Amino acid sequence: MSEEDQDIELSEHSCEISQDGITVQVGIYRLKDSNDGWTLEVVDEDDNSLIWEDTFATEIDAWNEFQRALDDEGIAQLIGPPDGSVH
Repeated sequence: MSEEDQDIELSEHSCEISQDGITVQVGIYRLKDSNDGWTLEVVDEDDNSLIWEDTFATEIDAWNEFQRALDDEGIAQLIGPPDGSVH
């Protein structure tokens, strides 16, 4: 773990999710010893990253937002295209 990583608290809800043949890493994190909110980030296999603009009061709130987006939009809408082009 790098020095930079040591300042980050990673939620136990961070995980890898696969759906429809697509796998993403779900990251829910915040600065250690901070009262700031939790950040939600989804990273696909091509290292495209989607970070929610707003933070969440709890890690469960962040997880619930990810689940809502997954259910409402599908995993393909949470990631970028494989070649990096805009869709």
